[in-house]
Amino acid sequence: MRKRHNYKNLKIWALGLEIANDISDLLIEFPKHERFDLSSQMNRCSVSIPSNIAEGSAKTNKSFSNYLDISLGSSFELGTQLLVAKHRKYINEQNLKTLEEKIEEFQRMTMGFQNGLNE
Repeated sequence: MRKRHNYKNLKIWALGLEIANDISDLLIEFPKHERFDLSSQMNRCSVSIPSNIAEGSAKTNKSFSNYLDISLGSSFELGTQLLVAKHRKYINEQNLKTLEEKIEEFQRMTMGFQNGLNE
């Protein structure tokens, strides 16, 4: 019998959810004209991070690893979108730094978790 992961017990999922919620709070401050552009992309990207962990947790380890790749890809994409938001002066340096640190921690933790799956 295959072992399934309970995503709600995974630290990477909890951190991914925290990042998604942080982004959601940040987007409230964005200009209205960005609603269907950058903020929409950032919202989809951030929600993709914990969502792919949750979906992948029901799969085999090999398949779960692919979902983690998608989640990681979304985290790198979000990092770029945050730099664009900073350039457009939608977020300040402190918000950028805080979120970049969380995203980097998420990436380290997820890659470590993924390495454990593939052993």
